Amino acid sequence: MYKAPCSRLSGLVGVSVKQKLIQNVPRCNQTTRSLIQLHRRDPSNWLTYQHLNFLKRQYVAKSNNELHQRAIPKQAPVLTIVDERDDSVERQVQRIPTIDPAVTDADPQPDDVASKAQPEISTLKAATDDAALPKKSMSSTVASSDETPHVQVETDEAREARLDRQWKQLKVDVADLPDVYARLAKIKLTALVVTTAAAGYAMAPVPFDPVIFFVSCLGTGLSSCTANSINQYFEVPFDSNMNRTKNRPLVRGQISPLHAVSFALACGVPGVALLTLAVNPLTGFLGALNILLYTSFYTPLKRLSIVNTWVGAVVGAIPPIMGWTAATGCLEPGALLLGGFLYSWQFPHFNALSWNLREDYSRGGYRMMSVTHPSLCKRVALRHSVGLIGLSTLAPVLDVTTWTFPVISLPINLYISYLAFRFYRKGDRSSARKLFFCSLWHLPMLLLLALTCKKPRRDREDTALTPASVPITLPS
Repeated sequence: MYKAPCSRLSGLVGVSVKQKLIQNVPRCNQTTRSLIQLHRRDPSNWLTYQHLNFLKRQYVAKSNNELHQRAIPKQAPVLTIVDERDDSVERQVQRIPTIDPAVTDADPQPDDVASKAQPEISTLKAATDDAALPKKSMSSTVASSDETPHVQVETDEAREARLDRQWKQLKVDVADLPDVYARLAKIKLTALVVTTAAAGYAMAPVPFDPVIFFVSCLGTGLSSCTANSINQYFEVPFDSNMNRTKNRPLVRGQISPLHAVSFALACGVPGVALLTLAVNPLTGFLGALNILLYTSFYTPLKRLSIVNTWVGAVVGAIPPIMGWTAATGCLEPGALLLGGFLYSWQFPHFNALSWNLREDYSRGGYRMMSVTHPSLCKRVALRHSVGLIGLSTLAPVLDVTTWTFPVISLPINLYISYLAFRFYRKGDRSSARKLFFCSLWHLPMLLLLALTCKKPRRDREDTALTPASVPITLPS
């Protein structure tokens, strides 16, 4: 980097040249002095940057105490004219494949005619013909390639694979829509949610109303379909990395995201409306709250923190509470007890399931206890399995069931606690699988036992007045 301006540097160079000339040339040499005087009087003859070749390639200059970078202009490609008499170029051109004899004969040969007309310069023409031969071979090669191009034959399998990789418009077959909607709504999980809501309605100490029961189950099922559909809409890029979820409709492109969201709205709006208007506002509020928790809290937390498991347990505990409130119209301790059953049951169920899917969850980027905190995963499963025994004992205390229920439910609660203890001690795939399959039949069995041991509730209106309390009036 040059820190002096061009004028100052050129002056310094001129002064140095002047001193050297004065020292080396005799003072009597008038010619030298005249050259020096001429050099002094005419600044245009001073030695400057422009006389040095390497400074022509300089691209950084200092101006106004700031550095400015000059972009080197890109030179346009220059078409060079190949001299046919150049031996090096001729040798390169001769590497082109040989020409087709039929095409070569069809080309005109003016050089041969010229050689016959001028025999006196045959030697020069022979050299010219040899140099022009590669040019003809190039043109003939192009002509032959145009006539018989090389076409690669594509098999049907390769064509289908290539078309699958390309973007194409989604075409939904109407006959496949029921199956697509069922997988989009996670029909098995939705059936479990509706079953727990029905159990909550049946456990309520009120007379059974089949119309309200059907409407509440329908609204709960539609709300579950909405939550599951929105959950899949948000998790498409992550589900594609997991073997367990890579065949979901949105991941495979069976329906568009807009179609999925439209299906979710078509289920959610009527579902919440039914629960609010046909059942009661409290049940409708719980249904909307469950959709919000599942889509806006549980779904994003799966990639942020292991707290998502506890949030998901709260989401699973709400449906039986909705069934209870649909029957009674209010929150009671019995509703919270049924929610507690579902809350505690989900930890051995889901922790055992996620234990054998740790690779999948890790590949998808989900922060599950089985991936980030394996020891905590086993402890929580054991803790809540034992907690089911305490909740079963609390049911008769809250006048939900008789005292028979904690006794007859003790064997299944002890068995799931035993499997959870084995899972805690071993932590292998076999123990996790046994605990998971046990949880599948444990919950229906527990709810069925609670329903059979349901404590009948005396009608308050009938017990308010007894025959002994009715006053007897005698005629006067």
